Amino acid sequence: MKVGIVSNLYPPEARGGAELVASRVADALYERGHEVFVLTTQPFDGVRSLFPRIRERTLESVYRFFPLNLYGLRQDRSVPFPLRALWHLVDLFSPFGRRAIRHVILDEDPDVVITHNLKGIGISIGREIQRQGVRHIHTLHDVQLSIPSGLLMAGEEQSWLNRSFLRRWYESGVKREMGTPDVVLSPSQFLADFYRERGMFVDTRMEILPNPLPSGHRPALPDKRPRMKTRFLYVGQLEPHKGIRLLFEALQAFGEEVELYVAGEGSLTQEVIEMSERDARVTYHGFVPLEHLVQLLENIDAVVIPSLCYENTPTVIYEAYLIGAPVVAARIGGIPELVKGGETGQLFMAGSVKDLVRALRDIHDRRDFWWEQTMAIREHAKQYALDRYVDRLEGLMVS
Repeated sequence: MKVGIVSNLYPPEARGGAELVASRVADALYERGHEVFVLTTQPFDGVRSLFPRIRERTLESVYRFFPLNLYGLRQDRSVPFPLRALWHLVDLFSPFGRRAIRHVILDEDPDVVITHNLKGIGISIGREIQRQGVRHIHTLHDVQLSIPSGLLMAGEEQSWLNRSFLRRWYESGVKREMGTPDVVLSPSQFLADFYRERGMFVDTRMEILPNPLPSGHRPALPDKRPRMKTRFLYVGQLEPHKGIRLLFEALQAFGEEVELYVAGEGSLTQEVIEMSERDARVTYHGFVPLEHLVQLLENIDAVVIPSLCYENTPTVIYEAYLIGAPVVAARIGGIPELVKGGETGQLFMAGSVKDLVRALRDIHDRRDFWWEQTMAIREHAKQYALDRYVDRLEGLMVS
């Protein structure tokens, strides 16, 4: 089959797990003998960048273009709210994404198009795929089709903005512009229920399909566990909603018996650097690509996900399980569907420093138990194997 993949970002342009999932799936489909192409965005680079052109040929052909808007997708953190609101409006109704997917469909003639995050490349791409008579599978990754920022903070579910007509108006626009995909894939039951409760995708086949692990063989077990100190690892965007400040606060409950590694980038990067300079227990690694992240994971006792926002299924959980490392994570969104308290990690109340300290202390006080859980965690991870994911996806591509 010929398969199209549409994602607002695509490696090497990436800032979250959604782009990695899109890339893994594209590569796996190609390796199974499918013809694969990708449509994604790029920064503005003159008039020619407004039109989709093949910019890379790796396993798949990658079309990139700049969807004409007020600014590029990766500039949103530095833009004032009024301009961001206008950007979202343009993105919702913009004809540029529709024109791009129409052009690529006419060139490639795919059997199916699988869309991922469409914010920043054009929500109406969904409706255009269907208008061209091509089978359409949409993959959910977060709440951005209901809340434009993609962020629903714990404790702010009933805020004025979340209850306002603006949100309902935006959702109605998304429903119209997204159209009716043949299948919607949700990595978690939480996210499927979230959209159904908002009256979205109610007439569409919804399938729960957790995101896949990275491809390739599982890394070998370390020869021996580090004995001197308990090492925790935070991997992700360095943004307030990810809870890195909460983690720093919890760290103060411990002495020299623990260390914290931090990997990632974001608006709090300088704050993290300063923390690492003040506190010898904190080591900042900057952005770490997957191949180096595996090496980092092999030398820690647990991964920490202290999110203050509703997460879907954070990619780092799968990567930790691949190594056999337990996960300490906020009990929010789809996380409890992946992390089994006492078996594959510990859950804590989102936003609670006290409960986070309790969960971290459990890992520290029972390192022998969690080391013995390594193989059980790795066995648990097998259900998320990329081959299993693609097996199900191939079935949905034709039925």
